[in-house]
Order: sequence, then structure tokens, then C-alpha cells
Amino acid sequence: MLTHIVFFKLKDGSPESVEKTAAVLRNMEGKIEELKSIEVGIDVVHSERSYDIALITKFESLDGLNAYQVHPVHQKVIEHMTQVREASVSVDFVS
Repeated sequence: MLTHIVFFKLKDGSPESVEKTAAVLRNMEGKIEELKSIEVGIDVVHSERSYDIALITKFESLDGLNAYQVHPVHQKVIEHMTQVREASVSVDFVS
């Protein structure tokens, strides 16, 4: 299993903006065959080093992750994230 985690810091960190973007991410569930699991979490601590949203996804293999990256549903999410994110970081590991 391959786990892909991305943290997003949004340009607009208001609760409404964060929830709207979290909903965009959650909308991928069940629409991409290679995406075996998805979890979207909204930060509750709001410390200086916090990011606004965590996306945790799981795939059977690196090939599955690569297919997800170019899937049309994910591409629409990337379009949204490009507009709203200030920064993002990711980690991919075998789990």
C-alpha cells in the first residue's frame, strides 16, 4: 500500500473557505478507481506552524498514485487548489 499525504495552507484561511476546499477534496471519493482510501482533515489547533487541511490518500501501488495524478477528476481538484493554496507539502511512503 502507498500512502500519499498533502498538507495545504490556503490564501484565505477563513472557516468558510477551508470547508469549501475540504469539500472539493472529499468530492474525489468513489470517483477514481485507483484511490482506495481518502481522508480530509481540517486543522483545529491553528498554531503558527499549522496548515489548514490534510489530505491522506492510499493506493495499492506507485502506479495507482501515478494514475490518480493524471485522472480528470484529480486534475479538476488541482485547478481549484492552484487558485486557493498559498503553500503545500507532501510525503509519499509505503505503508
